[in-house]
Amino acid sequence: RCTVDDRVTRVAWLNRSTILYAGNDKWSIDNRVVILSNTKTQYSIKIHNVDVYDEGPYTCSVQTDNHPKTSRVHLIVQVPPQIINISSDITVNEGSSVTLMCLAFGRPEPTVTWRHLSGKGQGFVSEDEYLEITGITREQSGEYECSAVNDVAVPDVRKVKVTVNYPPYISNAKNTGASVGQKGILQCEASAVPVAEFQWFKEDTRLANGLEGVRIESKGRLSTLTFFNVSEKDYGNYTCVATNKLGNTNASIILYG
Repeated sequence: RCTVDDRVTRVAWLNRSTILYAGNDKWSIDNRVVILSNTKTQYSIKIHNVDVYDEGPYTCSVQTDNHPKTSRVHLIVQVPPQIINISSDITVNEGSSVTLMCLAFGRPEPTVTWRHLSGKGQGFVSEDEYLEITGITREQSGEYECSAVNDVAVPDVRKVKVTVNYPPYISNAKNTGASVGQKGILQCEASAVPVAEFQWFKEDTRLANGLEGVRIESKGRLSTLTFFNVSEKDYGNYTCVATNKLGNTNASIILYG
């Protein structure tokens, strides 16, 4: 808007040195720019659908009997934060180095932060577009959230899932007692990514499901060896072997009377 009075004889709006309007005559070829009012008290233009390129100085130039006068206004264009590029979900082996990227645009320039959404809470891990993890551990797997923040609008938030592969680790394998004629159960629990496959051995012989009155059930982290009717010959040392593509591990479990 430009306020004028009855001493004004000519009016014009300029963007930098480009004339947009002289009086009611449009000089600009941009159809987003229109004249809003040209009266004895006000000379104003309107810009529809403002773009970042519209930012800058605008000058209202008026001619009076005495001499020309100008008044200047600076248009600042704000843009909500927007994440324009972010890393895809990724699977890596434990000990690898990982770089996650989150590029954002906005005016003013948004602040970009990464945080790890883990079971232990939500910790900030980086106040930067790039998050570098050297020698990643299994505890650092999970979802990472990138947020781009400026004061124009709500933050833009996106997530990346990081899967960390690691070899099997048997966390629970207890010796178990069972009476002759009763049911006996041996359990072997292993954490691994990808999930481990299990095998059971007695001495050097691999046990198969359904043979000699035993059943093997493996689901997720747990494998169970069940004896439906324990006999003396079942007592002894059994080996549970857990395997995935990164390696294997084993544990010795005793069934005793």
